[in-house]
Amino acid sequence: MNRVTQRLSPRTLRGRLSLVALTTAALLMTVLTVAFNTVMDRHLQHQADDELRNRAAAVAMTIDTSGPRVRVLETVNDSLLDANVWIYAGTRLVEKPPSTAPDSRLTQTADRLAVLGTRVCTTVKGGGPRFVRLCSRPVPGHRSTATVVTALDLAPYRNSADTLLLASLILDAVMLACTYALTRLAVGRALRPVRTMTDQATQWSAVGSDERFGAEHHPAELTLLGTSLDALLDRIRTVLRHEQQLTGELSHELRTPLTRIIIELDWWRARPRSAAETRATHEVIAEAAQSMRTICDTLLNDAREGAQNGSTAPGATAVAPVLHRLVENLDSRKQVKTVVEVTDPELEAGVAPALLERIVSPLLTNAVRYARSTVTVSARQLPGGVCIDVTDDGPGVPEAFVDDLFQPGRRADSDDGHDGAGLGLPLARRLARAVGGEVSHAPGHTPGARFLVNLPAG
Repeated sequence: MNRVTQRLSPRTLRGRLSLVALTTAALLMTVLTVAFNTVMDRHLQHQADDELRNRAAAVAMTIDTSGPRVRVLETVNDSLLDANVWIYAGTRLVEKPPSTAPDSRLTQTADRLAVLGTRVCTTVKGGGPRFVRLCSRPVPGHRSTATVVTALDLAPYRNSADTLLLASLILDAVMLACTYALTRLAVGRALRPVRTMTDQATQWSAVGSDERFGAEHHPAELTLLGTSLDALLDRIRTVLRHEQQLTGELSHELRTPLTRIIIELDWWRARPRSAAETRATHEVIAEAAQSMRTICDTLLNDAREGAQNGSTAPGATAVAPVLHRLVENLDSRKQVKTVVEVTDPELEAGVAPALLERIVSPLLTNAVRYARSTVTVSARQLPGGVCIDVTDDGPGVPEAFVDDLFQPGRRADSDDGHDGAGLGLPLARRLARAVGGEVSHAPGHTPGARFLVNLPAG
């Protein structure tokens, strides 16, 4: 049943609103038509009763009840008064209409009214489809009592009622047609700005435009719609900007390991190499490929997590095992001592384990890359959060470069012989801020560099 209703219902909002207006108007007009015709029927019946009472009063003026017997006086309009009039002396019939048989239904009804002896009216079916209205009027006297019963054919009144009913039905049909047409026209004009706003939003979202609808010069309903569309356009622009940023980060980060692979292959093919040199080349290529895989996993996982529902709980991660695992996976060819100091083994951060690794890993890699002998990684509990320090004893961050430290693609010295595209620190900060944390640099630390990672507590 529901499927049939859905198929029969209009598919456009304009059609549905028009159908609702038509249905409402039809119900209202039905109620009004029934009420109007009921009132008109009662009014026509009252008119017929008044006509009968007036005729009965006129006939009563010709009846003499002062003597012991009821006498009917002759008048100028006697033939007119005799039409459809019954006169009773008590319950005895004195006069009746000439065209009415004594055993007819009308005479029998008049007899019953005369027996009642009160003012009363009733309707009976005459010959064929006709209906006749009869009313009785007692005529009291000193020594005798008479009753006058008058009859009236209701055909003219019923014809008037039928005409009124037909006219009201035709008027209802015209009104319903006009209601439907005017509703479709009004709804179409009202929805025209919505269609225009939808087309504009589609066009703006395709090109990432800065145009917005705003809340001015719009009705209240369209202002709410415009606000929703503006929020949707802002989200689309954010997604596009995030996609562009992801593409830029991938291209920058993958350029260095790809360059290493190409250089190693060119160097290996330049002349015959020994087995040891070939193994060294293979190790460099494998390391660069693993670096590329790590970069792709880091950025793509971040993009996927960013697209998920923000209401999903981030979880909790034990800090110490993650830090020890990161230290164990560091490049062992560089002779740098890495120390992990965690005051509380039960310390937990309110982020996923993979996200914690991606935040701390760039800081730790940079520290090992520039440290002279020692890198220290420590973690401690803060009110409502966790702080992780990554400290090295290297040359530190040049003062002139501090402001550009977290700018994507910026490096303090591109000719220092170290790999990288200047995206590690910006990526770590972006990931930390995405979960309500922060990555910052401590400029007053000497010697070397110190980076702080603040994350929500688990």
